[in-house]
Amino acid sequence: MEPTRRLAAFISELNYENIPSPVVRKAKLCLLDYLANVYGSLELAAVEAAMNYIKSLGASGPATVLGCGFKTDIHHAALANGVLAEAIESQDGLRFGGNHPGAAVIPAALAAAEQIGVGGRRVIEALVAGYEAANRPAMAMHPWHTLKGFLPTGTCGAFGAAAAAAKVRGADAGRTLNALGNAGYLLPISMAEQLMGGFTIKIMQGGQAALAGLLAAGLAEAGITGTPYVLEGSPLKGGFTQITTAADPKMERLTEALGEKFTIMDVYFKPYTACRHTHGGAQAVLALKRENNLDPNEVEKVEVFTYGLAELAVGKNVVRGDTFVSAQFSLPYVIAVCLMDGELGPGQLTEKRLADASLLELSARVKVKTDEELNQAYPDKTATRVEIVLKNGERLSRQVDIPYGDPRDPLETDALAHKVKRFAGSREADQVEKLIELILDLEKVEDIGRITNLV
Repeated sequence: MEPTRRLAAFISELNYENIPSPVVRKAKLCLLDYLANVYGSLELAAVEAAMNYIKSLGASGPATVLGCGFKTDIHHAALANGVLAEAIESQDGLRFGGNHPGAAVIPAALAAAEQIGVGGRRVIEALVAGYEAANRPAMAMHPWHTLKGFLPTGTCGAFGAAAAAAKVRGADAGRTLNALGNAGYLLPISMAEQLMGGFTIKIMQGGQAALAGLLAAGLAEAGITGTPYVLEGSPLKGGFTQITTAADPKMERLTEALGEKFTIMDVYFKPYTACRHTHGGAQAVLALKRENNLDPNEVEKVEVFTYGLAELAVGKNVVRGDTFVSAQFSLPYVIAVCLMDGELGPGQLTEKRLADASLLELSARVKVKTDEELNQAYPDKTATRVEIVLKNGERLSRQVDIPYGDPRDPLETDALAHKVKRFAGSREADQVEKLIELILDLEKVEDIGRITNLV
């Protein structure tokens, strides 16, 4: 059976009873992490502008725009909630695919679930199915999809969103197959150039993927058909993996160990609000600052040694007038703000923080270099070594081989609950505690509206 058909059949047959308990638990943690990122993203002015625009459209409907105090139709809600998942750059991710599945899958699943009024078990099924459909195409093309100029959170995320929405709606294998096929036609181009240039439209990619996938599943339910070999393509060479990668895809990854190995188990969580390639550096400098009671005024310069892809992706500095997107993808900025603030959360990405001249001056003294030994260890290890040279000549050094949040050094339930509370800020503490409690008992929630109404 062709890969797309196999994936669609697997998604349609998946049910709560045959999902292993560790996978169920991971799905709940993904939702918990997602809601932390929603809270954090609400701190950004660009997010406020996007939410205000969506609200100004005046659409009515059953779906909640999380944390914003209004409801709208399911498509605009999926778009908005994907932005809220993506903007703070603390979303979950798959190291083997370079994508952030939750930013597309979860908003689509929640919108579809609110429309129908289903409960937690169906949402768990949808998340597990959606992560498979988003992650496997990304894995098949990593890193060549990104090197071709695409961001897989947007492109591959649309397949995940379509699968999740189809699962919520109880689609059979045929309708699920059409949902995937339709998604391949509707998915966003999701240009990497927008991210690398620091343009704030980048925050829309999770929402655009969620919208495309939700629309694809709805059209499939209405009888609209899409190619049943959308992922692998045909001799016409028009399939998704045939036109969006700079090298031959590893097609076996589309279905390898499908139903035995769940890709959601390989998803990492982020403790910091920046690109994952910066996290080893952030973790190292925060540890050095804490252990040495380090005053940033004592720092002469900082040398950061890392793997080649990290230097390429996040080695550049920021200058006055750059956006928070540039800061999220700047290892020099991340190192500097961690030295000055002792943390890296929503508050380190505000326009006011980015305007601090002393912070920008410190970041200019941070230099990023590729270390050949660390480069050879990639991708098994995403290692970074930070060497801080003090004005008195002393050199402080720390290397992180596997950043915190990786499944090999995971953020567990308590850490994710703390992330929710930290990013929620001054919001009603009892309400946040209740939200965490409901998510951890998600399979017992009979109507997903109990959760969305609390955010």
